[in-house]
Formats: sequence, structure tokens, C-alpha cells
Amino acid sequence: MGEVILVTGANGEVGHGLIPALAKLKKYDLVALDIRELDDTLKPHVHETVVADILDKTVIENLLKEHQIKIIFHLAALLSSVAENDPERAHDVNVNGTANLLSVAYRVGTEEKRTIKFTFPSTIAVYGIPDAKTKKGSRALKEEEYNTPITMYGINKLYCELLGKYYSSHYSQLTTHNVSPIDFRCVRFPGIISALTIPSGGTSDYAPEMIHSAAKGEGYESFVRPDTVIPFMVMPDAVKSLLQLVEVPPEKLTQNVYNVSGFSATALEIAELVNKVYPDSAISYVPNPKRQKIVDSWPASIDDSAAKRDWGWKPDYNIERAFTEYLIPEIQNKYK
Repeated sequence: MGEVILVTGANGEVGHGLIPALAKLKKYDLVALDIRELDDTLKPHVHETVVADILDKTVIENLLKEHQIKIIFHLAALLSSVAENDPERAHDVNVNGTANLLSVAYRVGTEEKRTIKFTFPSTIAVYGIPDAKTKKGSRALKEEEYNTPITMYGINKLYCELLGKYYSSHYSQLTTHNVSPIDFRCVRFPGIISALTIPSGGTSDYAPEMIHSAAKGEGYESFVRPDTVIPFMVMPDAVKSLLQLVEVPPEKLTQNVYNVSGFSATALEIAELVNKVYPDSAISYVPNPKRQKIVDSWPASIDDSAAKRDWGWKPDYNIERAFTEYLIPEIQNKYK
């Protein structure tokens, strides 16, 4: 066996991109954990599949010990729209699930005297810009700016960023003097657009929903205004950032949390690119005031200069390449 990686939330959108990419490297054995049975398309890429709840500490501890896991990609989470509809469940999964995993990893790493890389995807939902005027006048935001989220998902993710830093650098600092076994690394994603999976509850999903609906020959009512702007990236770049960050020697990292981004675009710009390929896509705009308020609290662009400086981050796809070389060809093939 090679070095063993645990991927939680393996059945999600990021898991569908990350797991085949990890398998392609041919240097890791993958253990996939999800509350649902793993999709058949992913099963050939993994060494073992575990159907379990991220809140089950016993299962997690057994996995970490049995497989001598040294790298974790903790993808399990309830996304923003889903989380707003069930905030208590979201807190359980997003916060308590992450706390369980960090706690068990810290204990196992300490007992077995090994470092565990804990790689965590966060989100622009951790930002909370107070109003449209402030958003319009803001430059690209750094990691530490406007960390005042207004959604349960954003609050959950921001807390887990801080919790990861704590376990990595300050755990039980009044009584413990050990070097932490947790090497916590976090990428803060913009909206992710995937050609592989159907959108599943993100508030930025109006972008991929436009494309998938058009490819299926269906009309689409956008729940945000046409001038709504946030940063995006396509799934191959999201996967690339995770793979890059996990490989960086720790001495090169100057922080635990890094913004990454691809391109910023308005809903109208995305619709226009869709209409070039699907002129009958019938995209209209019926803004939902509550969801619009959430998207308006997120930045128009984010500053990923720290990732570029520390580990050479550079997206492969601008908006034109994203559509012409990835999204349209892949989605057309999906709906043939």
C-alpha cells in the first residue's frame, strides 16, 4: 500500500473531481467515507469505502488507526442553501463533524507519533460585506477582511478555519507542550462550477444551474439579479489547488488559510456565454430577496496573492477557457 488518504464527504461535488485525480497520481491508497453508498463511478478509484456518519468518533478513530492515515481531505459538509433550511443539522455536520475529526486525528497522531495533514475546503461564505455600496467599492478581499458571515454555512466554515488553526498551533496550550501532530491547511474557495455533477445546494449554484438547464433544453429562472457578481472557479482548478496545497513543504507556508480564485463574473455574463451555445436557453431573472441578500454579502473578487506567493497557485482556466474547453464540451457529452 502507498500512503493512505481519507476523503470524507466523498460523494459530493468536490469528491467527484478529487478522487479520480488522486487515483491518477498512483501514489496513494484512498479510503472514502460518506453517509451514502459511494457512486459506482468512484468505486474503482478507492481502496475501501466506508458508509458512516462523520459524527461517529469510533468509526473515525478505527479508520485512522487501521489504515495509518497521514492525509485527510475533509469534504463532508452541508452547503449554504441546505444549511439555511436546517441550521441545527448544519451545525452538527459542519462544526461537530470537523471538531470530531480534528480531535481524533490529534489524539491518534500524538499516540502514534506521526503528523497528519488535515486539508479543509472553506468558502467565500465566510465573508459578510454589509451592503451593496461597500461591496461595489471594495477591492479584492484578503483572507482576514470582512469575516462577518450572515449564513450558518459561513459561520460554520469560519469557526472550523479557526478550530483548525487552534489544533495546529495552540491546542491545550496551558498544559501541553508537544508539537502538534496536526498540519492544518485550508483553501477558501469561490463559487465552484462543475461539469461532472448536478448542483446540490450551494447559493452560488445559479451559475452551474444555468448551464445544466440549457443543456437539457430547459428554461431557467435565476434567483439572483443579472448584475450579481462573485468570484468563481471550475472544478479542475479547485482540485488542482487541493492537490498543490497538500504537497507544499510546511516551511513554505506562512498561513493556514489561503484564498484561491479563477475569475469573477456577473450572472448576465455567464448567461450570455451559455446563450452563445444554447440560443434557446430562455434564462430569465426572478431574484429571491433572501438568497440575493446572501450573495450580495460575498465579495466581487478575492485576493489570492498569498497562495500565489507561498505555493505557486495559478488557475488554468479563465472564464473563456472554462466555457469553451471544459464546461460546454463536458456538459454536452453528459446530456447526449
